[in-house]
Amino acid sequence: MSQHNSFKAAGGGGKKNRTVLKRFERVDLLRKRGQWEDGNRVIGLKKTKPEE
Repeated sequence: MSQHNSFKAAGGGGKKNRTVLKRFERVDLLRKRGQWEDGNRVIGLKKTKPEE
């Protein structure tokens, strides 16, 4: 069965940047910025914007 046209990528474009990070990516980014200490809770992390 073929895919409906609305599900296909428009313009044959490349990969889009994700605006939402996974938990381990957020922890790595906070470590890099110096805002993470060992022993901090993983639940309820600060909001972080991805690196550009």
